[in-house]
Order: sequence, then structure tokens, then C-alpha cells
Amino acid sequence: MPRNFKPFELLVHLLRAACAILLLSTFALAQETSTEPGETEITDSDVFKAPVVVDGDTLFFLRGSSALPATERAERLQTTIVEVAEASENPTVDISFEETDLGIRILADGEIISLVTAADAELEQMELDVLSLLHGEAIEDAIISYRANRTEQALVSGAIEAAAWTFGFVVFSVAILWLYRRIRRRTLKFVKRYLRDVETATAKSVQAEAIDALVRYALNFVLLVIFFVGFYYYLSFVLLAFAETRYFAQLLLTYLTEPALLIFKGIIGYIPNLIMLGLITWVTMYIIKGMRVFFDAVEAGSFDIGDFEKHWINPTFNIARVVVILIALVFAVPYIPGSDSAAFQGLTILVGAMLSLGANSVVSNMLAGLFVIYRRSTSIGDRIQIGDHIGDVVQIKLMETHLKSIKNELISIPNAQLMNSDVVNFSKKTDGSGLLLHTTVGIGYEEPPEKVEAMLIEAANRTNGIKIRPEPFVLWTALADYAINYQINGYTTRGSIIPKIKSDLHRNIVAVFNENNVQIMTPSYMADPPEPKIPAVEWDGHLAHEAHAEIDKS
Repeated sequence: MPRNFKPFELLVHLLRAACAILLLSTFALAQETSTEPGETEITDSDVFKAPVVVDGDTLFFLRGSSALPATERAERLQTTIVEVAEASENPTVDISFEETDLGIRILADGEIISLVTAADAELEQMELDVLSLLHGEAIEDAIISYRANRTEQALVSGAIEAAAWTFGFVVFSVAILWLYRRIRRRTLKFVKRYLRDVETATAKSVQAEAIDALVRYALNFVLLVIFFVGFYYYLSFVLLAFAETRYFAQLLLTYLTEPALLIFKGIIGYIPNLIMLGLITWVTMYIIKGMRVFFDAVEAGSFDIGDFEKHWINPTFNIARVVVILIALVFAVPYIPGSDSAAFQGLTILVGAMLSLGANSVVSNMLAGLFVIYRRSTSIGDRIQIGDHIGDVVQIKLMETHLKSIKNELISIPNAQLMNSDVVNFSKKTDGSGLLLHTTVGIGYEEPPEKVEAMLIEAANRTNGIKIRPEPFVLWTALADYAINYQINGYTTRGSIIPKIKSDLHRNIVAVFNENNVQIMTPSYMADPPEPKIPAVEWDGHLAHEAHAEIDKS
């Protein structure tokens, strides 16, 4: 606990927050229940029906007209009842009735209180004399209660009741402070004891201090809510203890209690739907677990599904799981609260429109990912070339494919690009010969073609990774302006190290040509020599390294 911690510091902050919220709610309530003079708005409910309320108790309803709206008529009657009640301290009141051409007039202590008309009787659907009698009894009870609630004895009783509620609220506040301090200490001990190990295991990716701050914030928020509810009801009950403030107390209680009761009743009424949602969820999870067991058995080889490849197992399981979840959602939507409301339907249409307008690339990549997974042209571990990128396939996702390049770089390629590009697969075997690796060199016309072909084949035979059988061969790809383009071709089954094999082949070509004093032409042109570029002598059929080998043997 900090040294400078004050016992009632939290209580002061909570009281300030609660008072601010209460003032805002009271201001909004006052605006709803009052209008400025000259700004009376007449609605259908104001014209035809309005309650008569005295000290927070509703006596009865009155009928109104366009000339005298029901609210104005009810306010006049409320004012008259209060005036008659305050005019005397007599604990009883004399109620009398007079019949007039307009209806039955009600008098209290000789003062005219109200006039019950035939329209009022029609509204209540009863006889006029019966309705006037009921109104008279309600007015009598209201006046007697009004006088009784303002006696000295009633004021003392209200003060005692308010003091009792105040004492209870003080005890409640002290309990909140005690819980705050105790829970805070327990939380700090828990965080230090258990989350330090989590921080060490995750290499400080999860900071114990951050979790501690979040937990303390959540506890403070819960305590603040509990305190505000307690303060709200404490203030309501204190106001309820006095007749002068009882009306506002009833308003406060109504504005908080009725929504809470409605929510509680809604939860209770929603229990059958909640049970159905639980059953749908349980069945869905059970089906998904069954599919997982089946696909695990397929992966282990317990089930043989023809040409179904192993790398299809996880994608197929994920697709089947999504389908099952979507079907479950179709069954669950009718049991979700508000699913049949116009707001829910409008939100569904909005989400669908957003997905259709903004998810074109996402959907195209997802569909392309399915084609990539199931078309068998590319598998994990294959060495492929897409455009300028060459690498090994390390992962095929629904949206993208990951390659590890020959430089050990991770390349992410969208599946839509993979579908729309030419893919060269160096790992797939089309026949037993393997891949045909090739490279081209330009040699001048003055060199014997047979010698050049023999040097290229010799360089291929020296290269590790190029097969001797089938034998390498040479093709003439072009008769250029100043050279013949020879292409050496050799078979290899090591598609994963093609760059290394081709590099060794180039090195061996240069070595063999240097040994035989043959120049590899470069793409440049100065001028024609005085003599034509044709072989000066016939090639004897032996390469330079063969002659050196015979001398070494002798």
C-alpha cells in the first residue's frame, strides 16, 4: 500500500463521478418533463389522455380536447388539489358533488375541484355518476395524504428514515473501500506470483505490469459501477422519505429500475432460445471433433481415399469446418435476440454490401488458393519459379503462398498472381530423364563446329549434377552476324540446386575453352578482318586435355 494513500480518497472521486452523472441525468430528465412557456407542443396523447399526479401518486386519467389538451387540464386539477390541501391543516376533507349541464362537479371543502364530463366517462367506459364518485374518493385520499405527509411528525419520520439510509450508505461506502484495498492487494500478489513466470516464458512479450494495470482498471470500473448504483438508490430513497421530493425520487427509481427489470425479464424470457443456441453450439462442436478424428485417421493411413493427397487434409478439414459453422449459423440466427428486427436485417444488408464491394481481391485470392491447393501443380517443398522469383514452397495459405528463395528470403505471393502467372516447377518429374538444363554460348565461325560441340559436351560431363545418361547434346540455336550460338543441354534430377549446377557448368565451359585456346565471343563488333572467319585446319578430333592426359600416362 502506498504511504500517501488516503482512506477516503477513492470515496471522494467516486462521489464526484456519481454526482456529475446524476446531475446530467437530472438535467435531461428536467428537459423531458418541462417545457418553456409559450412552447407547448400538442400531441395526440396530450389531447386525449393525461394522468393527474399528486405527490408522485397517479390518481386517475383525464380526457382532453384540442381546445383544452389533457396535460393542461390535468395540471390545473393538480394545482387546485394542492391549493385546497395547503389551505387547511384539518386531517379530514369534505367532498361533495353537484350535477350541471356539462357534467358532475366535484367540490372539496366548498371549493370547486373538478368537473367530470361524459367524455371522461366514455374514456373510462363506465357510468358518469360512478366515475365522479371514484374521482371524488381519489381526490379525498390525495388531500388527506398531502396534509398528513407535511405534519411535523411526518417530517421527523422522514428525517429519521433519511438518516438511516445515510448511515447505510456510509457503511456501504466503507465496505467498497475495504474491498478495493483488499482486492487490490490480492491482485498484486497474484500478478507477481503467477504472471512473472509468463513474462519469463514469453521473453517479456507479456509484461506483468501491463496485465496488473488492466486488472486494476477492471476492478476499479466494477467498483465504480457498484458504488454509482448504490449512490443512485441511496439518493432515491432519501428523496422518497420526504413528500416534497417524492415525485423526483419516483422518477429516479423509474428511470433506473424499469430498464433493469426489463433487461432481467428479457434475460429470463430468452432462456429457451439460449438453451437452443447451446444445443446448436454443442452439436456443431461435436461434428467438428468427429471430422477432426476422421481426417487424423486419413493422415495416419487408417483410411485410404484413393488419390487424396496428404497435403490436402488440413485445407479440406478447414473448408468442411467453415461449411458446418455456416450451416449452424443459419439454424442459430432465428434464436439470436433481435434477429427479426429491421435494424438487424438492415445491418446484414449493409455488411453484405460492404463485403461484395470491398472484398473482390480477397475472394479472388481465396478461390485461387483453393485451386492452388487442389490442382496438384505445386506442393510444399517444390522448387518453383514465378516471374523473377525462384524458391522453395514452404507454405500454401488460403490467401497467399510463401516461398523461400535461393538467397534464404521469404517471398509472399498472392494466390491470384500465382494462378495468373506461368509457374515453372523444377521438382515435378514428368518422366524418368529429369529436367533439361541448358545454356548458350556464341563461338566464331573460324572454330570447327565439331570441336566446339565436343568442348561443350566435355564441360557438361565435368559438371556434377548433370547426368551422363541420357548423354548431353548440343543444338545450334542461331547463326548470328559474327558467331554461331551453341546450346549445351544436359539432364539433371536435382531441381533444388539448379543455380549451383548452372554456375558449375559455366565455370567448366570457360575452363575447357581456355584449355583449347578458343575464344567465347562477346556481343560486340568492331570490323571484318582481312581474312574470312573460317577454320584454318581440320580438327583432329582430340581435345587439349586428352593430349595432356596421354603425355602424363607415358
